[in-house]
Amino acid sequence: MTASDPNCIFCKIVAGQIPSKKVHEDDQMLAFHDINPWAPVHVLVIPKQHIATLSDVGPEHDALLGAMLGLAPRLMKQLGVSNGFRTLINTGRDGHQEVYHLHMHVMGGPRPWARG
Repeated sequence: MTASDPNCIFCKIVAGQIPSKKVHEDDQMLAFHDINPWAPVHVLVIPKQHIATLSDVGPEHDALLGAMLGLAPRLMKQLGVSNGFRTLINTGRDGHQEVYHLHMHVMGGPRPWARG
């Protein structure tokens, strides 16, 4: 596992090489609006460190994963979602992961959603 991957789109977003509509940033993670949303509010929460999949985490990542999950309700409240939301982490090819940088989808807003 490396700190960043020069070929990873999310690492490029973290580095500021690709623009994003950020909703949160701290030392460990970044959250931004998905460019192809499945719901009225759809953000991605990613670690700044390049971790390819959820299968690649170890005990040393427990605090990071807890921080990512704990951020979700605060973001949804900040973005005006008050009637529930969905969190999703796709892992690996069979888990439909498209970008191999750990990321959590947080989706909310009035239903029905276009997908999901």
